Amino acid sequence: MPKEQAKVFLDASIFMAAVRSPSGGPALVLEVCRGGKFRAISTRKVLLEAQRNIKRKFSEEELIKFYREIVTLKLETTEPATEEEIAEYSQLIEQKDAHVLAAAIKSGAAFLITLDQKHFMTYVIKQAKLPISILTPGEFLRGICKI
Repeated sequence: MPKEQAKVFLDASIFMAAVRSPSGGPALVLEVCRGGKFRAISTRKVLLEAQRNIKRKFSEEELIKFYREIVTLKLETTEPATEEEIAEYSQLIEQKDAHVLAAAIKSGAAFLITLDQKHFMTYVIKQAKLPISILTPGEFLRGICKI
Protein backbone atom coordinates (compact mmCIF):
# COMPACT_ATOMS: atom_id res chain seq x y z
CA MET A 1 0.00 0.00 0.00
CA PRO A 2 1.57 3.34 -1.02
CA LYS A 3 2.37 5.81 1.72
CA GLU A 4 0.09 8.88 1.77
CA GLN A 5 1.75 12.13 0.77
CA ALA A 6 2.23 14.63 3.58
CA LYS A 7 0.27 17.83 2.96
CA VAL A 8 2.23 21.07 2.70
CA PHE A 9 0.16 24.25 3.04
CA LEU A 10 1.74 27.11 1.10
CA ASP A 11 1.35 30.74 2.15
CA ALA A 12 1.16 33.56 -0.43
CA SER A 13 4.73 34.61 0.38
CA ILE A 14 6.03 31.31 -1.01
CA PHE A 15 4.44 31.85 -4.42
CA MET A 16 5.61 35.45 -4.56
CA ALA A 17 9.21 34.59 -3.72
CA ALA A 18 9.25 31.56 -6.05
CA VAL A 19 8.33 33.63 -9.12
CA ARG A 20 10.81 36.32 -8.16
CA SER A 21 13.74 33.97 -7.58
CA PRO A 22 13.53 30.66 -9.47
CA SER A 23 16.65 29.30 -7.76
CA GLY A 24 15.67 30.24 -4.17
CA GLY A 25 14.24 28.17 -1.35
CA PRO A 26 10.56 28.83 -2.10
CA ALA A 27 10.99 27.72 -5.72
CA LEU A 28 12.75 24.59 -4.47
CA VAL A 29 9.83 23.89 -2.11
CA LEU A 30 7.50 23.96 -5.12
CA GLU A 31 9.87 21.65 -7.00
CA VAL A 32 9.95 19.20 -4.08
CA CYS A 33 6.14 19.18 -4.05
CA ARG A 34 6.13 18.46 -7.78
CA GLY A 35 8.34 15.45 -7.06
CA GLY A 36 5.40 13.67 -5.45
CA LYS A 37 6.58 13.11 -1.87
CA PHE A 38 4.46 16.02 -0.63
CA ARG A 39 1.06 17.33 -1.66
CA ALA A 40 0.92 21.12 -2.08
CA ILE A 41 -2.27 22.74 -0.84
CA SER A 42 -3.57 26.25 -0.28
CA THR A 43 -6.84 28.16 -0.42
CA ARG A 44 -8.29 30.37 -3.13
CA LYS A 45 -7.98 33.33 -0.76
CA VAL A 46 -4.24 32.73 -0.37
CA LEU A 47 -3.84 32.37 -4.14
CA LEU A 48 -5.79 35.58 -4.75
CA GLU A 49 -3.58 37.37 -2.21
CA ALA A 50 -0.46 36.14 -4.02
CA GLN A 51 -1.91 37.11 -7.40
CA ARG A 52 -2.90 40.58 -6.19
CA ASN A 53 0.55 41.22 -4.70
CA ILE A 54 2.38 39.91 -7.76
CA LYS A 55 0.24 42.12 -10.04
CA ARG A 56 0.94 45.15 -7.85
CA LYS A 57 4.66 44.63 -7.19
CA PHE A 58 6.07 42.51 -10.01
CA SER A 59 6.09 42.30 -13.80
CA GLU A 60 3.52 40.74 -16.10
CA GLU A 61 6.08 38.04 -16.89
CA GLU A 62 6.23 37.10 -13.21
CA LEU A 63 2.43 36.99 -13.04
CA ILE A 64 2.39 34.54 -15.94
CA LYS A 65 5.07 32.52 -14.19
CA PHE A 66 2.81 32.40 -11.09
CA TYR A 67 -0.04 30.94 -13.17
CA ARG A 68 2.33 28.34 -14.66
CA GLU A 69 3.58 27.39 -11.20
CA ILE A 70 0.06 26.67 -10.01
CA VAL A 71 -0.75 24.52 -13.04
CA THR A 72 2.46 22.48 -12.98
CA LEU A 73 2.29 22.11 -9.21
CA LYS A 74 -1.10 20.40 -9.37
CA LEU A 75 -1.98 22.48 -6.35
CA GLU A 76 -4.94 21.30 -4.31
CA THR A 77 -7.23 24.08 -3.13
CA THR A 78 -8.77 23.29 0.20
CA GLU A 79 -11.84 24.66 1.93
CA PRO A 80 -11.34 28.05 3.52
CA ALA A 81 -11.63 28.38 7.27
CA THR A 82 -14.98 29.45 8.66
CA GLU A 83 -15.37 32.72 10.57
CA GLU A 84 -15.51 30.70 13.81
CA GLU A 85 -12.27 28.87 12.97
CA ILE A 86 -10.57 32.14 12.07
CA ALA A 87 -11.76 33.70 15.34
CA GLU A 88 -10.27 30.77 17.27
CA TYR A 89 -6.78 31.54 15.95
CA SER A 90 -7.10 35.33 16.01
CA GLN A 91 -5.80 35.33 19.57
CA LEU A 92 -2.54 33.77 18.37
CA ILE A 93 -1.77 35.74 15.24
CA GLU A 94 -2.52 39.03 13.46
CA GLN A 95 -6.11 39.11 12.21
CA LYS A 96 -4.97 39.40 8.56
CA ASP A 97 -3.07 36.09 8.85
CA ALA A 98 -5.56 34.14 10.97
CA HIS A 99 -7.32 32.77 7.87
CA VAL A 100 -4.04 31.19 6.70
CA LEU A 101 -3.32 29.50 10.02
CA ALA A 102 -6.91 28.34 10.46
CA ALA A 103 -7.15 26.93 6.92
CA ALA A 104 -3.77 25.19 7.18
CA ILE A 105 -4.84 23.46 10.38
CA LYS A 106 -8.33 22.66 9.05
CA SER A 107 -6.79 21.06 5.94
CA GLY A 108 -4.87 18.51 7.98
CA ALA A 109 -1.55 19.70 6.56
CA ALA A 110 1.56 18.52 8.35
CA PHE A 111 3.43 21.70 7.43
CA LEU A 112 2.68 25.37 6.84
CA ILE A 113 5.47 26.93 4.80
CA THR A 114 5.82 30.72 4.99
CA LEU A 115 8.36 33.51 4.80
CA ASP A 116 6.31 35.60 7.24
CA GLN A 117 8.39 34.94 10.33
CA LYS A 118 7.22 38.12 12.05
CA HIS A 119 3.65 36.85 12.36
CA PHE A 120 3.91 33.06 12.17
CA MET A 121 7.06 32.34 14.19
CA THR A 122 6.19 34.09 17.43
CA TYR A 123 6.58 32.92 21.00
CA VAL A 124 2.77 32.76 21.37
CA ILE A 125 2.41 30.47 18.36
CA LYS A 126 5.32 28.26 19.42
CA GLN A 127 3.71 27.82 22.86
CA ALA A 128 0.27 27.03 21.40
CA LYS A 129 1.12 23.37 20.61
CA LEU A 130 -0.61 23.52 17.25
CA PRO A 131 -1.16 20.31 15.24
CA ILE A 132 1.00 21.67 12.39
CA SER A 133 4.67 22.55 11.97
CA ILE A 134 5.19 26.12 10.79
CA LEU A 135 8.46 26.36 8.87
CA THR A 136 10.41 28.65 6.58
CA PRO A 137 11.36 27.17 3.21
CA GLY A 138 14.93 26.64 4.46
CA GLU A 139 13.77 24.82 7.60
CA PHE A 140 11.50 22.61 5.52
CA LEU A 141 14.17 21.81 2.94
CA ARG A 142 16.98 21.15 5.44
CA GLY A 143 14.98 19.54 8.24
CA ILE A 144 12.21 17.63 6.49
CA CYS A 145 13.49 17.05 2.96
CA LYS A 146 17.15 16.72 4.04
CA ILE A 147 18.32 18.90 1.15
